[in-house]
Amino acid sequence: MRRARQRLGGTGTAVTAVLLALVVTASASGFTLYRIRSGDTLTSIAHRYHTTVARLVQLNHLPGNGNLIYAGQSLRVPAPPAVRAQSSWRIVTSTYVVRPGDSLYAIAARQHVNPGVIARRNHLPRSLIVIIGQRLAIPHRVHVAIATPERVVGRPHMFTGRSVPPPSQVAAIISSTAHRWGVDPRLALAVAWQESGFNQRWVSATDAVGAMQIEPYTGAYLSAYVVHRHLDLYDARDNATAGVALLAILLRETHGHQDKAVAGYYQGLASVQSRGMFSDTKAYVRNVLALRNRF
Repeated sequence: MRRARQRLGGTGTAVTAVLLALVVTASASGFTLYRIRSGDTLTSIAHRYHTTVARLVQLNHLPGNGNLIYAGQSLRVPAPPAVRAQSSWRIVTSTYVVRPGDSLYAIAARQHVNPGVIARRNHLPRSLIVIIGQRLAIPHRVHVAIATPERVVGRPHMFTGRSVPPPSQVAAIISSTAHRWGVDPRLALAVAWQESGFNQRWVSATDAVGAMQIEPYTGAYLSAYVVHRHLDLYDARDNATAGVALLAILLRETHGHQDKAVAGYYQGLASVQSRGMFSDTKAYVRNVLALRNRF
């Protein structure tokens, strides 16, 4: 959850200016965040959120008529109606081919899966040795939800009774945490801004939590195998620790290449290494590296 520099022309500068204008507000304000996907248009997004293109342009200070939107960019949109969700879990299995230099723990870190789960699934020996060229089945636990009216998306109730710092304090926490972990604070701040606008109260529809937008299963992995203590993702300091620790791992795995680490934060490093960066991932990386130069 990095050191190539991105050269930005006039268009890059404009994108940076738009992104810096997208200050995220608490969900109580009636708005939420939507990350633009490849193929999206402002018209399709407006239709999905029962609003108008003009309203989206106004909410996000978009230039012109909103034609200049990019995959990976985040937009403020009207919050969806309350929903009640019936949820379940299912296991999706992918295949990973062991490469030179791999170990079970490195593979588990990249895949965000408990190494014990991988070992049991593949009947590995007690030594946990993996062999170059070996094909490992990687089970991923995926949350599936069927929504009906009457429940709020995410878990805003988890913040009830908590003292949640404002964005300026969240940024300071992330910066100091990055210093302790030996991560470029500008990079950590850029990722947090791109993910949430430093809004610790932001919980996505997939339950990614806080300023660094950490999925619960990723937080559990980092707690057990990296930080070695429980991380409360709803706490600003623990959330920063989780996000920065993930960036530290990604930077180590990519030998310090910030662009690849940022891509891994967004797409998953194993996917980036096996399939390359998707078009929306490339846009995400460009945005983050442009923002990094502003902090």
